[in-house]
Amino acid sequence: MTIDLKDPSLYINRELSWLQFNTRVLAQTRREELPPLERLKFIAIYGTNLDEFYMVRVAGLISLYKAGIQETGPDRMTPAEQLAAIRDYLHREKIELEKNYNTIMRELEEPGVFIRPFEAMGEAAQAQMREAFYDEIYPVILPIAIDATHPFPHLNNLSFGLAVKLSDTDGNIKHGLVRIPRLLPRFLKVEETFVPIESVVEHFIGDLFPGYSKIASTPFRVTRNADLAIEEEEADDFLEMMEEGLRSRNKGQIVRLELTGDAEPDLVDFLNGHLQVEEGDIYYYRSIPLNLGALWQIVGEKELAHLLLPSYNPKVLPPFDREEIFGAIEQQDSVLYHPYESFEPVVRFIQQAAADPETLAIRMTLYRVGTKSPIVKALIDAAQDGKQVTVLVELKARFDEENNLRWAKKLEEAGAHVVYGIPGLKVHAKIAQVIKRRNGRLKSYLHLATGNYNPGTAKIYTDISYFTSRKEFNSDATRFFHFLTGFSTHTKLHTLAMSPTQIKPRLLRLIEKEASYGEEGHIILKANSLAHPEIIRALYRASRAGCRVDLIIRGICCLRPGVEGVSENITVSSIIGKYLEHPRIFWFKHDDPGCYISSADLMPRNLDRRIELMTPIVEKALAERIEQILTLQLADNQLRWLLDAEGNYHRVLPAEGEKPVDSQELLEKYVGKLYDRSRKRRSGGDRNYVKRLAEKLLKES
Repeated sequence: MTIDLKDPSLYINRELSWLQFNTRVLAQTRREELPPLERLKFIAIYGTNLDEFYMVRVAGLISLYKAGIQETGPDRMTPAEQLAAIRDYLHREKIELEKNYNTIMRELEEPGVFIRPFEAMGEAAQAQMREAFYDEIYPVILPIAIDATHPFPHLNNLSFGLAVKLSDTDGNIKHGLVRIPRLLPRFLKVEETFVPIESVVEHFIGDLFPGYSKIASTPFRVTRNADLAIEEEEADDFLEMMEEGLRSRNKGQIVRLELTGDAEPDLVDFLNGHLQVEEGDIYYYRSIPLNLGALWQIVGEKELAHLLLPSYNPKVLPPFDREEIFGAIEQQDSVLYHPYESFEPVVRFIQQAAADPETLAIRMTLYRVGTKSPIVKALIDAAQDGKQVTVLVELKARFDEENNLRWAKKLEEAGAHVVYGIPGLKVHAKIAQVIKRRNGRLKSYLHLATGNYNPGTAKIYTDISYFTSRKEFNSDATRFFHFLTGFSTHTKLHTLAMSPTQIKPRLLRLIEKEASYGEEGHIILKANSLAHPEIIRALYRASRAGCRVDLIIRGICCLRPGVEGVSENITVSSIIGKYLEHPRIFWFKHDDPGCYISSADLMPRNLDRRIELMTPIVEKALAERIEQILTLQLADNQLRWLLDAEGNYHRVLPAEGEKPVDSQELLEKYVGKLYDRSRKRRSGGDRNYVKRLAEKLLKES
């Protein structure tokens, strides 16, 4: 039977697939077994995700629509069709969002946690907030009159404030705004009650506009197109160009307006007469505060930690439980699975290299490192100590550009050689190399990873770290860094693979080879997203050959499983839980070594327009350990969702008599037991001990 694998019906639209991912995040707020504050955390995550989706994806579709572009992807939905579908989806989902939020807030009332407006508070609490208003808020906020001599102001991206309708003593109607800067807290805390700041400001409108009385007011929030368009080839100074681009981010088109459900129509007309937002991009929230991401203020209250899931303390296992890290790397290759295993050895890898007189050079890439990075501080120390420090700081890392600019300047000032990226390509690879002179000879050590060099996110993102001192890996690493700092356009790695030239062809060959084994073949791919049409078509061909394909794709998946004659042998799982699933792992049953980790997602941008790395896990015991993790996740019946042929996700639940399997909880227990038993053994790093015990624990589960 001849089947056209480019048939648009075989592809799920990327944007609608992303919306379903965020719906799975929202579904966590209905899990009654979770503590209420843990569920409120997922409301905050949902809101933050949606902000970025509108700033980038929806804004991009609006730009395409205005440019007259008619086709954008293998599903062949036009921008206009996608925008209509997105708006319909989100307006319908808003009902579920409000329902779940209200349920959580009712449950939080039992332990005494409330979100209440100023007017609902008692006299003593109002007096306390009145003092806070005049001491902390009044000097900072800005009342703005709008009339012939006071034009409507520019509103930055994600600006939040109040629109007000006022009357003077003669009955003349005026309109104005009160801007509430983000430097102010979203909620004022009075005991265990959190008071939205806009309700406090609203109460004192008369003090902000003396001589006027308030007729109506409404909180509002705006979202702008925040994607940076950078013309690198025309830039003489890339640093200056990025700084200008960041300033322009707040000048992008306004693409969303958020309001409260009781907003007076006249105030809405006043606002949108100036903002010009499409009606479908105006969202009215009847019972939830604007800026859901700000709920992190409540979730992060230390006094309320008992209303969250118990925190997990990442463990340092052999061989990195010893102080000196480079000796451990020389003895054996090692894989760490964060956050179950601590990120501390990665930090120590750079810190010890920076402090060691034998270190000649440190080279690494930085994409998202955080605002208080111990790794960057160690690099600065190393540069100031005279060591050769080479760092590629990717200035195009979306929404981390400003932080990366700051670190890049500090590294340069310390004497490091800083590369600001590659024209036309983002550098998303995660790699660090240390070169030492030991016993009169050069020795190199390497760290490769699926995630960023960020100790903060390493506590909540699952990722894989790989340490090795193998010569063939380090030779490739040296070629890679020479490529980043030089002019070469023909660099070819031999053991590692680099995109945009090597990873996609190698993956396509691996898929084709495994497909040749027919029903004996088995492929497991784990990634954040799957959208590359060539990879999808290769997987369809593998399925048609009888090869079993298990995909663990957390977010966007454009492949449609379960289609007769095309994808009956493909399953698509998505795991949403306490930790953000972030590793990219590619496993092939009949390949040698068969297991690969990568910084690259299975998307056109990663495989065709970014510099990424893919690393083979050549030691069998380590590859088997990663395979066990994948097997455990495919057995999950608590956090896992399955995608059907219609493009809908269904939560996997235990069959009758089947034991619950929460892969994240079990991995916490696994690593906890490994840690406890390794401390008793003081084994000094038995390379097979982790494997044997993990197999035993998995069997017990």
